[in-house]
Amino acid sequence: MSVSTVAAAPSVCAPLPVLGRDVTVPLVTGGEVTYAALDYAASAPALQRVWDDVAAYAPYYGSVHRGAGYLSQLSTDLFENARRTVAEFLDCREGDQVVFTRSTTDSLNLLAAALPADCRVFVFETEHHASLLPWRSAQVTYLDAPRSPREAVETLERALAGRDPHGPALVCVTGASNVTGELWPVRELAAAAHAHGARIVLDAAQLAPHHEVSVAGLDVDWVAFSGHKLYAPFGSGVLAGRADWLRAAEPYLAGGGASRKVGRRQDGGVDVEWHDSAARHEAGSPNVIGAYALASACKALTEAGFDALVAREQYLVRAVRDGLADVPEVRFLSLFGDEAPRVGVLSFVVEGWNSSHFAAALSAEYGIGVRDGLFCAHPLLRTLLGSDPQAQGECGSPEAAPGEKSLNAIRVSFGAGTPDEHVERFVRAVKELVTDGAKWSYRTEDGRCVPDTSA
Repeated sequence: MSVSTVAAAPSVCAPLPVLGRDVTVPLVTGGEVTYAALDYAASAPALQRVWDDVAAYAPYYGSVHRGAGYLSQLSTDLFENARRTVAEFLDCREGDQVVFTRSTTDSLNLLAAALPADCRVFVFETEHHASLLPWRSAQVTYLDAPRSPREAVETLERALAGRDPHGPALVCVTGASNVTGELWPVRELAAAAHAHGARIVLDAAQLAPHHEVSVAGLDVDWVAFSGHKLYAPFGSGVLAGRADWLRAAEPYLAGGGASRKVGRRQDGGVDVEWHDSAARHEAGSPNVIGAYALASACKALTEAGFDALVAREQYLVRAVRDGLADVPEVRFLSLFGDEAPRVGVLSFVVEGWNSSHFAAALSAEYGIGVRDGLFCAHPLLRTLLGSDPQAQGECGSPEAAPGEKSLNAIRVSFGAGTPDEHVERFVRAVKELVTDGAKWSYRTEDGRCVPDTSA
């Protein structure tokens, strides 16, 4: 079924304007085509609104928190207003802090550095490496992949029940899988964590661009997400939530901005009084453009309305799944089942195809950009593909040549800026490749499958 044959519901909104929507790319078979960006889960294109806001501000750029001049004061106001906008977007509680970081990975590493002594961390093997790996100084319990939302809650409850109830504990969980797109039972997991005296941090990197995220409503202690997945690719991220652990921890980075007072001691040392606000963990000149862009994206998504955005995205998800339902060679990957609620992220394998070869053909012959590999979620992909989840793998494609089996998948992802035509072209391309094969020859180069242009 093509997208054009699916009747959109009245509440489905038009795609939001994004940069790159008219970019053309060459095809290896000749000619050019408008690029179909279907790799939103890696980095979403900038909203036109975000780009326009940044361009309008750029001539007024100045140092933040460090100048008496007009441009410095303007930039400082803009930076702090961005913080308030993000807090509103996340429905933060009174007293919560919004710390600007570089990315979700940076945010979770910041929180890991702020953990109290002897903190126990509980994390499912299904997490992106940004959530799986930062807890190196803590005692970590890795939980097996659940096969239903209910099993996820039950697995966590059993694990928490076996810990020392008096020590600090933290649960880290995704809101939406970067592999399957499936929504996780965040509110129920938060309730389980709190019932056992633990705290919880939500990795919302894949959730915030697609669904409304309420810190208060979900009752999570912290939330982390990235600007580059939220249509604001300017090197910004957020860690928002409870202030106490952040205030008690040593600054994530030591330097200007994090310090309130610095003085020399008679013994030659230095005494430092650190800020107890978000500035404590924002040392150095802040990324004011990144923060402003992120806030602009928050406003744009809020104004567009998540109900309409979700309705459009589900329309596209159905178009992909229904369009490929009669292609038995295509197997979608899922933990909770094909009908589980999900965001616009779908991963699949194609029988008889190396995943890198298939993705290369989509790009070279159809102008479609998808992602192939293990998506920085190696244990989860190994579980979904029926391999040993403890086996190591690379984030990129393996060395398998075209036609060889690869323990690796293809991911198609889309969002608020995706036109119907891009999804329609993708469905048609998958069917043609499965039925007719690639029109071009490919070879492996530096671990990736690329068109062979030597002939």
